[in-house]
Amino acid sequence: MDRRDFLTATTTTVLGTSTALAATPLITSDAMRPQMAHGIQSGDPQADGAIIWTRSDRPARLWLDWSTTASMANATRVRGPYLLEDSDYTGRLDLRGLPAGQEVFYRVVLQDLHNERVLSEALPGHLRLPPLAQGKATRDVRFTWSGDTAGQGWGINEAWGGMKIYEQMRQVRPDFFLHCGDTIYADGPITAQVKLADGSLWNNLVTEEVSKVAESLNEFRGRYRYNLMDANVRRMAAEVPQIWQWDDHEVTNNWSDAKDLGADNRYTEKNIPLLTARATKAFLEYAPLRRTPDVESERIYRHLPQGPLLDLFVVDMRSYRGANSHNLQTSESADSAFMGRPQIAWLLDGLKRSKATWKVIAADMPISLHVGDGKDADGRNRWEASANGDDGAPLGRELEIAHLLRAIKKARIHNVVWLTADVHYTAAHYFDPSKAQFSDFAPFWEFVSGPLNAGGFGPNKVDATFGMQVVYQKAPNEVNAPPTNGMQFFGQVDIDAKTKAMTVTLKDLVGAALYTKTLAPHRA
Repeated sequence: MDRRDFLTATTTTVLGTSTALAATPLITSDAMRPQMAHGIQSGDPQADGAIIWTRSDRPARLWLDWSTTASMANATRVRGPYLLEDSDYTGRLDLRGLPAGQEVFYRVVLQDLHNERVLSEALPGHLRLPPLAQGKATRDVRFTWSGDTAGQGWGINEAWGGMKIYEQMRQVRPDFFLHCGDTIYADGPITAQVKLADGSLWNNLVTEEVSKVAESLNEFRGRYRYNLMDANVRRMAAEVPQIWQWDDHEVTNNWSDAKDLGADNRYTEKNIPLLTARATKAFLEYAPLRRTPDVESERIYRHLPQGPLLDLFVVDMRSYRGANSHNLQTSESADSAFMGRPQIAWLLDGLKRSKATWKVIAADMPISLHVGDGKDADGRNRWEASANGDDGAPLGRELEIAHLLRAIKKARIHNVVWLTADVHYTAAHYFDPSKAQFSDFAPFWEFVSGPLNAGGFGPNKVDATFGMQVVYQKAPNEVNAPPTNGMQFFGQVDIDAKTKAMTVTLKDLVGAALYTKTLAPHRA
């Protein structure tokens, strides 16, 4: 049996017997067995392990078999956690001790806690692990990235094929998929129908939880359950490890300490800290990410080594920022914080220690695009990202970015590439110090791609402080363009094991290549 046969087979067999499972599993009708209607996911791959996630429909225990062959020969069994009400019946297993650089085939089974002889159908999954960071690269690296799922009222339209860009990403067989944030749109109600410009209708699948803005914990959880109702999403999640970060729509649009829902009649709960707490819990329950120790158990930024060719640094530009403001502070402070000093120090330390050829910074927002957030109390423009509309020397959050870029140059860290989403179009940006107001940095590239299944927007205006040059961009000519116009995008990164060159390709809804840039590595 090969990989494709393993993953496409309808697995009706259960895990073999063991002293930990009922010696004689009780096979009943499907309705009586635990169900994994939302599928399985793997995430945060590293050389010796990955996270395996699922959700039950009742109290259950997760069990898993894994092997390096699709036949599941000599499979190893691992007992997973209980899946109970307090986690919305979700659970994850940090599967360790795996062979570096290998393909891993696994099967997940749930054991009913009401009757331990009743087992679920086994769901098959697959992942490809990165090699050890030390030594010579023996195979190419490929991954995809994008962001923005089910936004602006564009949900699952099954007649259209659902969220079919996920299928395009699955077909390129990436080592992993990087979701750069807006994994849900908690603030975007989904209605049954949306009338398109040509008079036709976009028909959404709708659940109670997505029909209004998310306020309760169940409504935030319901957004994630909704996305996993899409067959394309589940199929990719079972075959491709994912690396998630978040942005604003996991809570509400442009949330920060400055957010005020007082005039938003859609919300009865207007307490931003409480909404953020519920949203955080739901995100951490449903994201297939490796959690940090209890010293900061809700931390999202993390370093994921992907072998000698690639180190991935997932940053968090949302959780530690100061309130959205006019963003013109003249010195660094809590008010001008974007990632915050501890995270910047962590990132710089990781970049300095990295021995990988390429260092990718996965950001939830672009560096120099204008992303506005209305007006402040004094009528000044308020800003959501780091750019502030002032093309001069760094001010506000730009001070933190300048500090980071200067330190990267001073430490002679090379081959740093930024990837992001957020703005709902695709672009390639080159940061040229010779054209910048602040020039104490080494030139670098930033690539933008999205949305996955949301409204199309853009292009955004450019802030000149860091000399950003728009080398390529593609955006719709209408606001909130529907997915049917094709303006849905993802990016693909390929790193050649022999030459160590990185090739970035921006792709559209049907997988067509729109723009390709090959970057040669700087060699010491």
